[in-house]
Amino acid sequence: MSLPIPNFDRARVLVVGDLMLDRYWHGDTSRISPEAPVPVVRVGPSEERPGGAANVALNLAALGARPHLLGLTGRDEAADTLERVLAQAGVHCHFLRLGSHPTITKLRVLSRHQQLIRLDFEQGFLPDDAAPLALDYAELLADIDVVVLSDYGKGTLAASRELIALARTQGKPVVVDPKGSDFERYRGATVITPNRKEFEEVVGHCASEQSLVERGHALIERELLDALLVTRSEEGMTLLRAGDEPLTLPTHAREVFDVTGAGDTVVAALAGALASGQTWPQAVALANLAAGIVVGKLGTATATTAELRRALREHDEQPTGVLTEDALAQVIEEARIHGERIVMTNGCFDILHAGHVDYLTKARQLGDRLIVAVNSDESVSRLKGPTRPINTLAHRMAVLAGLSAVDWVVPFEEDTPGRLIARLLPDVLVKGGDYRAEEVVGYADVTGNGGEVRIIDFRYDCSTSKIVQAIQRDDLETNT
Repeated sequence: MSLPIPNFDRARVLVVGDLMLDRYWHGDTSRISPEAPVPVVRVGPSEERPGGAANVALNLAALGARPHLLGLTGRDEAADTLERVLAQAGVHCHFLRLGSHPTITKLRVLSRHQQLIRLDFEQGFLPDDAAPLALDYAELLADIDVVVLSDYGKGTLAASRELIALARTQGKPVVVDPKGSDFERYRGATVITPNRKEFEEVVGHCASEQSLVERGHALIERELLDALLVTRSEEGMTLLRAGDEPLTLPTHAREVFDVTGAGDTVVAALAGALASGQTWPQAVALANLAAGIVVGKLGTATATTAELRRALREHDEQPTGVLTEDALAQVIEEARIHGERIVMTNGCFDILHAGHVDYLTKARQLGDRLIVAVNSDESVSRLKGPTRPINTLAHRMAVLAGLSAVDWVVPFEEDTPGRLIARLLPDVLVKGGDYRAEEVVGYADVTGNGGEVRIIDFRYDCSTSKIVQAIQRDDLETNT
């Protein structure tokens, strides 16, 4: 089962924030200038892409949503270009054009996919410049589902608290991509999405996962937020909500080529998913997938629904085989977000035989993923005697991992898997043999979490002990 791709065309999102035009000049370099020690670029193709809040709106349009974009520009050619590109993509533009300021423009010169220089053309807006936006904002609110405030610190969102308060009084969720170290400006927002650097500038350095979570919850309480999403580069992202366990998703990027605009993509996918009726875990998972797509592209970029579907297909091929306990807990968390049903069983599996294969095949049929927890060598010796196991833990796990019915194999040191079961909490706990469900180790933890315990009959014509005895008889007969 896979994470559903929502019907984004039902998502009506209003994006408000700092508008920019990103220009790219591409060219070859083959010599150094005689005037200064700099490369000479023979300019060839050029590109013009929306940046800042405009890129958030463009990302929403790429997903199939219906974005409205509100912001400040100059009364110039750059604003005309920005509006034309956005309109062609399906963005409804509401620009307040000011003759006193240029449209914020960033010109990048690149050669062989390497950026040589960036030239910024900008003049920050003052609070009085942004004041007239409030009238258009109030009118647009009635017909949208979610508001995005995309703050690049250029002055458009000087009255962010008032914008948030007005949206919340009308029951509209507000997603904020923050800037700077004053998060009080976003008090009352539904969720803010700082990257780790921005987050630590506000709460201080987080030396551990526990510190990040504790300070994140304190920030939620202090600023009256519903949620906090911290993007963590190669560590993925973490969602915190009051009363819920932290949700951390690993990055899906296979190769990071350019992080420009990745935060815009996260905000757009998150807002679009929430506007489409997705749950918080589903919305964050989609935002994480989208971010992994765009960092593999050059410059400000977008992710489409087709690319999301391809990324989901690749997710379905997530790591299998022998995993550590911590790694397994992480992939289980991802699998659950994608709606997968987790089955778990355990045993020594010293000499794998037809009975084991039959049992594991039946167990796998009870869900989407099968975990096999395997006793360590020391644990087997305590349970079976000093002559066991016949095969080492590494060999036993390797054989199990090779079975098509088995997704994940994990070792445990104790005599029973009770602690491991309590941590992983499978949807279905399976035991083989003549037991009552209530007698199975882990029964209380699994059923208390809404899961079930199932008993599967063993094939009694197969057993490891019988195989060992047969080998011993053959050895005895050979030696006599």
